[in-house]
Amino acid sequence: MKRIALAAALALLPLPAAHAAAQTGGQQAARDWTTAAERTPEGGIRIGNPNARVKVIEYLSLSCSHCAQFAADSQGSLWANHVRTGAVSVEYRNFVLNGFDMAAAMLSRCAAPRRYFDMTHDLLAHQADWLGRSQTLTDAQRTELGGLAPLQAMQRLVPLIGLDRIAARHGIGAAELRTCMANQANLDQLGTLQQGGGALGVTGTPTFIINGQLAQVNTWAGIEPLLRAR
Repeated sequence: MKRIALAAALALLPLPAAHAAAQTGGQQAARDWTTAAERTPEGGIRIGNPNARVKVIEYLSLSCSHCAQFAADSQGSLWANHVRTGAVSVEYRNFVLNGFDMAAAMLSRCAAPRRYFDMTHDLLAHQADWLGRSQTLTDAQRTELGGLAPLQAMQRLVPLIGLDRIAARHGIGAAELRTCMANQANLDQLGTLQQGGGALGVTGTPTFIINGQLAQVNTWAGIEPLLRAR
């Protein structure tokens, strides 16, 4: 589990809804709840049945290898066996660990809620690519980034480490990307999420809250039995 305060994130830059199922012909048609996603009042993004029996909140960092491993391990079963049926909803709340993570998190939140999950999983699966590029920034580029205001630094980082290519894969064009990354409110929301996580006892990633209780495990092998038990 990785730990860092939001206030220190930029300092690291120079360094490397419930509805009844439809009735058809007297039979109940099952709904695929993985097609339902929305932003939450707390600033997270939730996928699945908002009235699910089990509500999972995951605080995650896009630069966290443990988060990437959880996504890889849970990808098939969590979505197909739990979220799709409406038994479980999953809400992602970004909890940034460094400046590069902040740029990726801000970028992911430019996507529409349903696409946000696909982009998040893409970013996690390709950590080695964009974080690898962050290690190859020149001294001049690091100096430039260090002299920029936070919002401008995030805008500059996106093309520098190839995050714009990932955005394009998920239907976010250049003009939309520029507008989103220039929105201070999008960056401020990451700070709000960080503070909210801290108030709930989150100190690192991934951290899971299941039906309002902080889970003491953070692997898929540990989390899945908790979903079945409730």
